[in-house]
Amino acid sequence: MALDPLDSRIITALIEDARSTYAEIGTRVGLSASAVKRRVDRLLAAGVITGFSASVEPAALGWTTEAFVELYCVGRTSPSEIGRALAKFPEVVSASTVTGDADAVIHLLAADVQHFERVLERIAAEPFVVRSKSCVVLSRLVRRNGTTWQGVETQ
Repeated sequence: MALDPLDSRIITALIEDARSTYAEIGTRVGLSASAVKRRVDRLLAAGVITGFSASVEPAALGWTTEAFVELYCVGRTSPSEIGRALAKFPEVVSASTVTGDADAVIHLLAADVQHFERVLERIAAEPFVVRSKSCVVLSRLVRRNGTTWQGVETQ
């Protein structure tokens, strides 16, 4: 589905504050509240908007250790097999197949380094894992709203 500039501006408004009313978004983008609702309903039905959620600071939940892990797998392990295995771990924030030497990169959160080590050991025990390489985050330099793409607003 191709997005027109109004759809892009509505999505940007929702990304910035999903609790905005249709009237507030309409004022921002130059549409009536009912027109915004129709567009949002259409975007939901088309799968462009996949849901609404609250962003929570992981540290508030006690998850203060963040890391990225490169995963190296046996032979031709399929992305779906990797995804199914990693989905079992609540600590895994996201996982992606990548170009380069690693087969996948995992972003994970843990309560502390010991928790991170236990999770890494469990991931390494998966039958398709050959090895992993980890980087623990010291500080975030740029942070956007979760894994949601921002910047969809057109000029």
